[in-house]
Amino acid sequence: MHHRTEPFMIIHENILGAIGNTPMIRLNQVAEDFPCPVLAKVEYFNPGHSVKDRMALSMVEAAERNGHLKPGGTIIECTSGNTGMGLALACAVKGYKLICTMSDKQSQEKIDILRAVGAEVYVCPTAVAPDHPDSYYSVAERLNKEIPNSVWCNQYDNLANRQAHYDTTGPEIWKQTGGRITHFCTGVGTGGTISGTAKYLKEKNPDIQIWGVDSYGSVFKKYHETGEFDEKEIYPYITEGIGEDILPANVDFDLIDKFEKVTDKDGAMTTRELAKKEGLFLGYSCGSAFQGLRQLKDELKPTDLAVVLFHDHGSRYVGKVYNDDWMREQGWLD
Repeated sequence: MHHRTEPFMIIHENILGAIGNTPMIRLNQVAEDFPCPVLAKVEYFNPGHSVKDRMALSMVEAAERNGHLKPGGTIIECTSGNTGMGLALACAVKGYKLICTMSDKQSQEKIDILRAVGAEVYVCPTAVAPDHPDSYYSVAERLNKEIPNSVWCNQYDNLANRQAHYDTTGPEIWKQTGGRITHFCTGVGTGGTISGTAKYLKEKNPDIQIWGVDSYGSVFKKYHETGEFDEKEIYPYITEGIGEDILPANVDFDLIDKFEKVTDKDGAMTTRELAKKEGLFLGYSCGSAFQGLRQLKDELKPTDLAVVLFHDHGSRYVGKVYNDDWMREQGWLD
């Protein structure tokens, strides 16, 4: 991925050239009560409107390099939408077929968007264990066995996911802050974004603090603090895109200094606040990420520089977080 020096002189050969080099934007009104500046790495500027474009391209290129993906092949992935979108862009350009499996808690818009860019979508029940034959993991695994010349990317355990952020996201953040970043905060789903970015940043400066934001009902925080994977901690939650009921290989717990849990309600309210106060029309997990940072703001000093990464765009959430009726159904608006 080239770094643009003269942005107006470059013509990309296809849409994939536009992935990365996203802007860093100062947060103003929402960060007034913070002791230090807060910058947002806004990943919805990627062509598929999320950070996942980076690792989708990385996973496809890795599969091509290792010979698993051959011309005319099929890519299979479990995705809540964003990874599917990134993969769909790569498949459109490179001529592969894409099949996505996802849980039924995902918004209808996400399903429609994936179908619009050429993916075949299987919707699977959320309320079953990951090893149940109907779970979106199991369905992807089965399709991979049944379909010849197919590759299951498995973003949770595919280390090309983490590598994409070590190669691009980390270096961009370091460069954009002139190496002054002291804290990096973002939501944790597959763990690729936080772990790959953290690995790069800590190599540059081991004192940089890495804060992961998690949902109540997810297993990460307890595992990080106790080393215990507690199935009793798992329960359904509404926030999309962060938290897991599994421990993905991409999460390097040693690189994460702290996990902070955010409620579904606080994540939703903060997402709406960022749109109104900063003009940032963001996805649900972005509100959670900033809310997590806000809950930890007393740990920051005036000399610090905090960077929060915002994963995706609000267009995929108009029927939920940005819909007052949906918010009332949750009991979050009067």
